This record gives sequence, structure tokens and C-alpha cells, in this order.
Amino acid sequence: MIRSLAALSLLVLAPAFTFAHEVTYTAVLTGDAEVPAISSPGTGTATVTVDLDLATMRVQADFSGLDGNVTAAHIHCCTPPGGNVGVATPTPTFPGFPSGVTSGTYDMTFDLSLDTSYNAGFITNHGGTVGSAMTDLIAGLDAGEAYLNIHTSTVGSGEIRGLLRAVPEPTGGMLALSGALMCGILRKRWAS
Repeated sequence: MIRSLAALSLLVLAPAFTFAHEVTYTAVLTGDAEVPAISSPGTGTATVTVDLDLATMRVQADFSGLDGNVTAAHIHCCTPPGGNVGVATPTPTFPGFPSGVTSGTYDMTFDLSLDTSYNAGFITNHGGTVGSAMTDLIAGLDAGEAYLNIHTSTVGSGEIRGLLRAVPEPTGGMLALSGALMCGILRKRWAS
């Protein structure tokens, strides 16, 4: 019985230790989030997932209702909320981002170990190497100092944007507690 319980505990807790080292950031994109704020019927969402083991960054975005046609989209970093700062990712726009439209979707994964995943000025201003640029971009994302911005023909400085915030993940302690509770419930059932 104890062996069965130990084996079950391992099965319940093992997934907590096998996940890739990923951090997910999300943002709601609005005109109100622009600095200064603007009036736009446009809205959107963005999800950025950084895999620290693979050194990749997946950017997903959905947007609609823009006043103007999209001319560019990218991530700006690193400034406290309410500020404006230079572009960290490729310029003038993300490769393959929908252009000339007022609504669309985007999904692209970038290799953060390549200089083509950054604006050259960002690399220069953040230590001069791809490694230092990657470190600063991730630190900016973690600190809530990066935002995704969609620029349009109507508002060249940006029609909608959103501050990227880390999505809280369950902690190891919470996962262990969940596993222990599950084992306790199953132990009671087996004892009955």
C-alpha cells in the first residue's frame, strides 16, 4: 500500500518538474494605453511566451476595429509604465505582421539568439551583443517595462498598445500541496 501511494505521489508531482522553463506575458491593446492616450475604437490582445531553455519568443496578437490601416507593429522596451521608448524587436515591423488592414491575427516565433530578432539600435543600446539584448529584453518583460504597439496610417505614433505583464503561474509549493491533497483523498478511498 505504501509503495502504491509513493508511486502515485511521484506520478502526481512529476509534471511539476518537467515543464519547460517558459514565461508568458499578456496585454490588452487599446488607444487609452497609448502615451499620450488617444481615442480609438480599435482593440486587441497580445500574448508573448518566452522559452528560456530554447531562447525563443512566441508573439501572438489579435486586433480589430482600427481607424487606420496597420503600418507597423513591434515590442518597445524598456521603460516604466506610462513612458515611451525605442523598439526592441525587428523594425519597421514584425516579419509577416498583417499590413494595410484594420483587423487581423499574428503568430510568430523568434529565435532570441539571432540578431535578426532585434532592432539593431536595441542591441547597440543594450550592451552591444545579442546575449545582452536578450537579457535586457527578458528583464524588461519581467519588470512590466515592455509594451506591444500597433501603428496605423491614421496614428503613426501608435493607435493601440498594451503593457505586457507576466501571467502568474502556480508555484511549486501549490503543486506539491495539490499532489499531497490528491494522495490523501486517494488514500482514504483505498482504506475504505
